Amino acid sequence: MDDDPLTIAERWLGEGRKVALATVVDTWGSAPRPVGSHLVIDGDGAFEGSVSGGCVEGAVVAEALEIADGAPAKLLEFGVADETAWEVGLSCGGTIRVLVEPIVAGGGAAR
Repeated sequence: MDDDPLTIAERWLGEGRKVALATVVDTWGSAPRPVGSHLVIDGDGAFEGSVSGGCVEGAVVAEALEIADGAPAKLLEFGVADETAWEVGLSCGGTIRVLVEPIVAGGGAAR
């Protein structure tokens, strides 16, 4: 089976699941994953892929659950200077910005 997050998102949509996609859109300094990395999340909290090597996935998944359920897209930022970064484990010394958006069947990202 293909483990590409975008292929998984397409499959999950075909199964009737609610789906959100998280994408690294910007990095600064030392970042665990490059721009363009994806994490796909379904409405039940299942996820595939990575936007941070594991250190902020929990926070991203929590936001994605709301977004998959109809909340608007959101740009998240995690950095070593943020208290949030230490809480979720981002201690690599950089900053990452992650766009989390709902994905709808037949239409790509809903904005």
